[in-house]
Amino acid sequence: MASSEIADLIARTALRDRGAFRDLYARTSAKLFGVTLRILRDRSEAEEALQEVYVKIWQRADRYVVGGYSPISWLVAVARNHALDILRARKPVSDDIELALDVADGAPDPEQATLDQAERTRIHGCLEQLEADKADCVRGAYLDGFSYDELAERHKVPLNTMRTWLRRSLLKLRECLSA
Repeated sequence: MASSEIADLIARTALRDRGAFRDLYARTSAKLFGVTLRILRDRSEAEEALQEVYVKIWQRADRYVVGGYSPISWLVAVARNHALDILRARKPVSDDIELALDVADGAPDPEQATLDQAERTRIHGCLEQLEADKADCVRGAYLDGFSYDELAERHKVPLNTMRTWLRRSLLKLRECLSA
């Protein structure tokens, strides 16, 4: 599309010609969307910004001076400036580093970490006392999330046998852990 055609559409838009504005949008929106998307780096935000850009173009079309800038450069400047205004208006992630001092650490404290490690060691020790296939079933069911059906198929035993293995193994684990 020639610059003179875009300049004509902008001039007619300044006179509130809706048809000219519709044509201007159809012919230039892809380019202006690319500008806003490149700056904002978020598709939905760029789409919203593009609509706001065209509102500004509708309101300020009379400010375009023929011969001053190429008409597409003027449209791109409006889009670019609007997208940059959006970036400037974004609130920074953290206003003050001092606020981070009040954020609680979700990790356990050293004492709790030591107690947890001791408990894990006890559990692993008790699992070691089970037969290897039974310990594997307990780990599969309660740590890896396998269903009883999946474990029965994996160990090639009937479903009720798997249930019995797991129940007896848990009883042995409870006995070992309470000792």
